[in-house]
Amino acid sequence: MQQQAPTAGGKRSGPATRERILQAANELFYAEGIRGSSADRIIAQVGITKVTFYRHFPTKSDLVVAYLQQQGAAERAWFESLHTPGDAEGSLRAIAAGIGTASCSPGFRGCAFINAAAEFSDPADPVRAVVEEHRQWMLDEFAAIAAKADVADPEATARQLMILRDGAMVNGYLGEPTSVATSLTAAFDSVLAAARA
Repeated sequence: MQQQAPTAGGKRSGPATRERILQAANELFYAEGIRGSSADRIIAQVGITKVTFYRHFPTKSDLVVAYLQQQGAAERAWFESLHTPGDAEGSLRAIAAGIGTASCSPGFRGCAFINAAAEFSDPADPVRAVVEEHRQWMLDEFAAIAAKADVADPEATARQLMILRDGAMVNGYLGEPTSVATSLTAAFDSVLAAARA
């Protein structure tokens, strides 16, 4: 087993420190925005030196990419847990209920990927590439569900479902979970019905 080298103050550096940095970034980026959360603030919250921080993340952009990749992995696991094999409508109802609950929960500040896209508008930015990759994954998931629902154009249906999902995420700031979930379910059902016609 490989030993981790002690850092200043006797603390150990390694995967645990990287995870602590990511946890602090997750809290600050989501609550206060990515650009509103400086590396110095994250360093202070974690209680590490700048050298230790930059050993794990040479640039803030590297940290933002890692943060979004972590968010993406969690969202993919959540999304996939809601699929009901062979039941496209059941999957969409479960997704709508989950979005309704999440978007109306205390501390909800929107979709981390939409927030990041708003802060990083340059399409060549590595952060934007992670956002686009995640959103393409979600579109592919919606297209797979739409295909199981026997719609004529799964890709077009997926784009409509994605727009509804994005709108529900924003509406969650203002709504109540049951209302958001009920409205999103009805909207998903309407899109599927129109796509089958």
